Amino acid sequence: MKRDLLSIRDLSPDEILGLIGKAAKMKAELAAGTLLESLAGKIVGLIFLKPSTRTRVSFEAAIYRLGGRPIFMTAKDTQISRQEPLCDVARVLERYIDAIVVRTFAQNDVEELAKFVSIPVINALTDYSHPCQVLADLLTIREKLGSFENLTLTWIGDGNNVANSWINAAGRLGFSLNLACPPGYEPEDEMLDWAARQAKGKIKLISDVKEAVSDADALYRRLGEHGTGT
Repeated sequence: MKRDLLSIRDLSPDEILGLIGKAAKMKAELAAGTLLESLAGKIVGLIFLKPSTRTRVSFEAAIYRLGGRPIFMTAKDTQISRQEPLCDVARVLERYIDAIVVRTFAQNDVEELAKFVSIPVINALTDYSHPCQVLADLLTIREKLGSFENLTLTWIGDGNNVANSWINAAGRLGFSLNLACPPGYEPEDEMLDWAARQAKGKIKLISDVKEAVSDADALYRRLGEHGTGT
């Protein structure tokens, strides 16, 4: 049965830890020159309707290093530029490729896409969620701090797609998350309600930045228009 990665909520705690452990192992194998080409013979379509530097390069480089071949597409490269629905484009593409990586606007687009195609769909960013970014950051935290037990992470910035994915990760793994968001830029109520049910008080909105960082083991700051840190 195929698996999609549309949100960190799609993963169980054991699956998250398993992915991080596998990534660490593959990173070590790459450094040692022993990385297996596990995508040999596979073609991965990258549909990027939003611009990207780091996400695009990291996906393409990873696919190449694992022996696969990426095909990069923007809206203007496909019939999407002529208003053909994304799901229709994907149903054509699945006849030729083995997986789809999508960077787009609405979360509903990737969810609908996953329902219509028989190959795996990976969310490379929507306005609502950025699961691959946070999974990579979780690997870094484990490398630097050893584990997620008793971890407190502070997010400084608006309640955007990355903040949402941190909320999902904290809800799944049980670490503490402080959210220092500017007034009017907090995460959506649905996300906070989910966090309240999952995290048992470990996810907190804290308006004062100094208070939010006072007990933090790691800081994550959004460098953007509404970032609140210094």
